[in-house]
Amino acid sequence: MSYKIAIGSSDGVNIDLKFGEVSEFLIYEVEGINYKLIEKRKRAFKENNAVSEDTFESSCDSGCCKNGNRKKCQGPKDITSTIEVIKDCRCILCKKVGFQAQKQFEKKLITVFDIEYPINQALKRIVFYYNSIDNNRSWHL
Repeated sequence: MSYKIAIGSSDGVNIDLKFGEVSEFLIYEVEGINYKLIEKRKRAFKENNAVSEDTFESSCDSGCCKNGNRKKCQGPKDITSTIEVIKDCRCILCKKVGFQAQKQFEKKLITVFDIEYPINQALKRIVFYYNSIDNNRSWHL
């Protein structure tokens, strides 16, 4: 059984972006214990869903509205449209995923891993973890 993993990375080597900072997700396909990069997917941005300056901090918890990134985030609707872009993935690996985004991922049965790690090392561990679960083995590193 193959599955996909979405990753937020600025350099293609490290998981170093918060969910709200990602403009393009790296999509890896996993088959057994092997994985490979199969595509890059652009984040969905809603043009006409702008949220006023006053409501940014209270309406968006994806992490994109903080630290001056207000131009990237369009609020809660932006979270939903971005999740739709990666809805076929089993999990997402980002430096940080905000509470509201995590709740939306839960609804889609997508696991969230908040990690800041090199991609290859993270993938080895995640693939091992899922392989153990899928084959009903106890998980030990």
